[in-house]
Amino acid sequence: MGVSQKKVSVQDLEVGMFVADLDRPWHLTPFPIQGFYIRSQEEIRALVSHCRWVMVDVAEARDELEYSEAGAPSFARRASRKVRDSEIVKLAPVQIRNPVDHQTTRSLKKELKACRNLIDSAAAAIEDVASALRTESLPDLRPITRVARTMTASVMRNPDALLWLTRVREHDDHTYRHSMRSAVWALVFGRHLGLDESLLTNLATGCLLAHIGKAELPTELLFNEQQLDAEQFREFRTYVERGARRLEEAGMPRAVVAVVRGHRERHNGSGFPAGVRGDRIPLLAKLAGLVDFYESLIAPRQGYEPLSPAQAVSQLFELRNVEFQEDLVEKFIQAIGIYPIGTLVQLTNGQRGIVVSHSPKRRLMPRVMVMTDTAQQPLRSAKMINLAAINEGRKVEDSLRVEGCLPNGTEGLDPKRYDVTGAETRWNLRRLVGA
Repeated sequence: MGVSQKKVSVQDLEVGMFVADLDRPWHLTPFPIQGFYIRSQEEIRALVSHCRWVMVDVAEARDELEYSEAGAPSFARRASRKVRDSEIVKLAPVQIRNPVDHQTTRSLKKELKACRNLIDSAAAAIEDVASALRTESLPDLRPITRVARTMTASVMRNPDALLWLTRVREHDDHTYRHSMRSAVWALVFGRHLGLDESLLTNLATGCLLAHIGKAELPTELLFNEQQLDAEQFREFRTYVERGARRLEEAGMPRAVVAVVRGHRERHNGSGFPAGVRGDRIPLLAKLAGLVDFYESLIAPRQGYEPLSPAQAVSQLFELRNVEFQEDLVEKFIQAIGIYPIGTLVQLTNGQRGIVVSHSPKRRLMPRVMVMTDTAQQPLRSAKMINLAAINEGRKVEDSLRVEGCLPNGTEGLDPKRYDVTGAETRWNLRRLVGA
């Protein structure tokens, strides 16, 4: 079923309406996402203070419009229903003690060179631990710890390089890709929050090992998580405690084990294995659970249709104070942007490209590596366009903006094929990323 939009005065808004557009640019308002369900009178008052009218969806099937329900994972398909049927749990915003103001100290080009082999090292380290668990021997955790420290140091220097690598490099095994990418999202998130190096390393290590307990499960349980019956799902859920227990036996620090044990718990108590609520879930486990869910939306197992990053962000926003703590959802969106690094996009002039970086202050105006012309014909050399800079002083109707996201694998949009040219530099992504 389609969705139509209606212009509504902010004085007539009600809780439950979906705000699709405003009478002013989104980046000039405090709302962290373009499009959201009104959840409280406080949000209505915020809209009243910034707008005179908004556009609202008049049907409730927005998620059916945005992605294919038949192919979407069930946890994404049920998101809107969860919001309507679940208890809203509110906690005070998270306060980071002595937050670190991390500065970018190395260019993307140099950082890509420094960590180009890190994905393969991470995959090998995870496989070594999994193999040890399968043979019931004690795993050597030193390689995985070294990988986590290297990842942490890289993200502290420049948060964009590893995001690039995990988006444009592929690996054969879904679990390795998922664990690596989740760890990178978590590091970028933790860096944005101001976590110090030791906390970031524990967070990355926990994310890399979060699914290690699945090595002890029957293979058929791993590929059909969304179709398991009640008895099978009870067995599937044991992977969390299996992994945490084996890591404890191997001497892994308690902070890391807490991430592994808590990454499937949920803010409203609907998670597992213990079903604890948000105020009992350790902070690092909350971060790990949020990024693990996000990565499952944008890169699910084969056979499920992935959501675009923008759609996944919308899913997270709907689940704030239901499955995930509200302020953490909003800070995660600020950390990665509405169009995260690696998102394929089409601009309003028809050009297509991939998001390279973004500014938290201009969430809808990222830096884009354009790979086609306005007729969508491939360019010989890609061009960097800073949307925030080129739109400075332009009227909204005359600005160059992101028109929408494109699915991964869109023909002609392989960034590894291009030299990248811009005012600052010229470099070849294939040589930096590797084969």
